[in-house]
This record gives sequence, structure tokens and C-alpha cells, in this order.
Amino acid sequence: MRRWSTGSAGTGFYRWQAAPGSSKAKPALKTCFIANPRSGHTTPRLPELTRLVRDFRGELRLTAHPGHARELAAAAVREGCTTVVAVGGDGTVNEVASALDGTGATLGILPAGSGNGLARHLGVHGSWPRALDILAAGHTRPLDAGRADGHPFFAVAGLGFEAVLAERFNRARRRGLAAYALILLRSLRAARPVACRIHAAGRVWDLPVLTLAVANASQYGGGARIAPRARTDDGQLELCALPPLRPGNALGLTWRLFTGRIEGAPGVLCLRGAEFTVERPGHGPLQTDGEVHAAGPVVRFTVAPGSLRVLCPPERGPR
Repeated sequence: MRRWSTGSAGTGFYRWQAAPGSSKAKPALKTCFIANPRSGHTTPRLPELTRLVRDFRGELRLTAHPGHARELAAAAVREGCTTVVAVGGDGTVNEVASALDGTGATLGILPAGSGNGLARHLGVHGSWPRALDILAAGHTRPLDAGRADGHPFFAVAGLGFEAVLAERFNRARRRGLAAYALILLRSLRAARPVACRIHAAGRVWDLPVLTLAVANASQYGGGARIAPRARTDDGQLELCALPPLRPGNALGLTWRLFTGRIEGAPGVLCLRGAEFTVERPGHGPLQTDGEVHAAGPVVRFTVAPGSLRVLCPPERGPR
């Protein structure tokens, strides 16, 4: 017999315990679920999540502060856990994946964020029961890890408007796609272009950009595909620089972004490679999978091919 109970105050653990009178030891931990209660759709569904994890014979650990998911994932690996599942948005996935990088443990995703860019790219979206079916099937594929100024990313990193937007969204009390859209509209009013010099494959481009993204996966989330051709297992990154917004191009760029046709749009620069260096006039924010860091005037983007493995549906086309 077994039962589940919360751990000691502040640990964030849902812990296996032997039933009273039982001499059975706790089984070796195989799957650990790490959930961010602040993610867009996690908190109201914690009872459901607890039940699903119990049925899956896993262990649930809740984060309490930024960076905690990385700490919990690293602890799970040290305990011998072979699969760690991130329950949250791209920020939570980033923290968990960063801790698994190079350890041999496998990443799983239970999407519960506002955008879920990496999960959508990999085909791990829809209901939680469906996502658990994907985890149970055990199909894995390699997952490259990007590096932006030394910070790991697995979906999209960037600077300019998208970094400012991520910074404002992270400070907001409300979560979810609707809250994100409202902050986006308000932030666009004050958006200013950034003069960038881009170095790639021995060539240089000088241009003003509204936002500059370097993508390992195809989208930010919510259907906004900034790099439609991106794959997460090809050892390459996709750079996409959008021009400053004008009355004549705003709707066209938005339409192309959500229909996967951003390449070829007037003023858009798209490049493919394993390394990019971007210069800008001064210091500013840098976002990696929605997490924001202070960065200097020169930012280098690189990729580590096949850095870890991720559970996903069988491949049905480019991923």
C-alpha cells in the first residue's frame, strides 16, 4: 500500500509514504513532475494534477520561486530519476531542461503556460491526459540546446521588443494569453527600433529592428511562428529580425507571423546557422524562453546539438 502527502512546510514536495504498519521501502524514483503554480493554467488544476501524477506512479514537486524548478530537477537527477516532467510554460521547461542538460535524464512536458512554444512545436499539446499518454509511450528524440550570452534556451531567445515584452509580462500579476495580449498591445505604443549589426558566416548586416529572435523551435507559442523552418534536432538555429513597425506593415507582419509566412516579408531578415553575434548600441534585456536577463552590447548565440532527449509523439514531419 502507498499514500501521497505533502512534504514539510516549504519543500513543495508531494511525497510517497509507506502506509502505517507497512515495511515496504519507497520504490526508486523514475519520474518526477515539477510544477510551477504560477503558470497560466496550473493553480486551479492542482487537484487534477495530483491525481494524474499519482496514477502515473510519479512524484510531484512544486516550485516556490524563480530558479526553483532548476534546483528541484537537479535534485531529482541526483536521486536517480530517469525522467523529469516540466509542468508549466516555456520558462519552467527551460529551467528543468537546463538542469537535465548533459545528465542522460529525459525531459517530459505537461504544458500549462500562456504560450507553450516548445510543447506546441514538438506536438505535445492538448489535454493533460493526452500529454501523459505521450509520456507513457516513451518515444524520445534529441533536443538541441541554444545558448544566448551563456544562458540556455530550447525554444526562442531574442532581444529588442520581445525582451521588453517578456520583462513586462513577468512583472504582471495576471497570467494567461489574454493578459499577454493586453500587455503586448500596450507595449507596442512605446516600441522603439534598435540598431543592430549581425555577424553570421563571415557576413555582416546592419539594420534597425523592432525585435530580433534566434530560434531553436518554430514558435513563441500561441501560434506565433517566428521561424517556421526551425527544427530542434538539426544542430542549427534560425535568426529572424523584424523591421520597425509602420502604419503600412503592422497588419501584414502580424498576419504572416500567425500563418507561418514571416520569411520573405518586406524588411524581414531570416538567416540559418550554428552561430550568430549581434551588436547593439548599449546594454539591454535579453530573453531566453520568456526569462529575462541583463546583457551587454554584444550578444553571442550558439547551439549544442543533441544536448538532451525529450519525450514527444512519433515524428510526423519536420520537428
